[in-house]
Amino acid sequence: MTERRIISVEVVNEHGVLARIAGLFAGRGYNIETLTVAPMPGSNLSRVTIETSGNKKVLEQIVKQLHKLISTFKVIEHQEMVEKEMVLVKIPSSCSLADIEALSASYNGKIVDATEDSVIVMASDEPKRIEGFLKAVKKFSPKEIVRGGIVAIEK
Repeated sequence: MTERRIISVEVVNEHGVLARIAGLFAGRGYNIETLTVAPMPGSNLSRVTIETSGNKKVLEQIVKQLHKLISTFKVIEHQEMVEKEMVLVKIPSSCSLADIEALSASYNGKIVDATEDSVIVMASDEPKRIEGFLKAVKKFSPKEIVRGGIVAIEK
């Protein structure tokens, strides 16, 4: 049975670390659904948040392999967490701004830029709600959609 898992890895912030993590997944045929990396304030560490899926044995193997990487400081498997994802959507400016704004607001979003040709909307919410937002925004015939990776923190 395949299950979804969010894993955070605290690593030393140095060149090649992300390549080693990606190589670990690729070399064993594991898929990374989303990947988010950022430095941790006040330290020489970065936090890598990975969304992946697999059966229980595969997920256990992933975690064991992540622990073995030289630059790994800590591996956190999230159980109870707050997770968010961000998406940017470019919509033709011919669409109703009021409708776009109302839809965006219902997904913790807003209009972040507007030009003669397009309106850019940002929404930030739980991944399942972002999926809902993307389905709902299709009626505006988006020109472009860019999704960010999941960020998560334990409760």
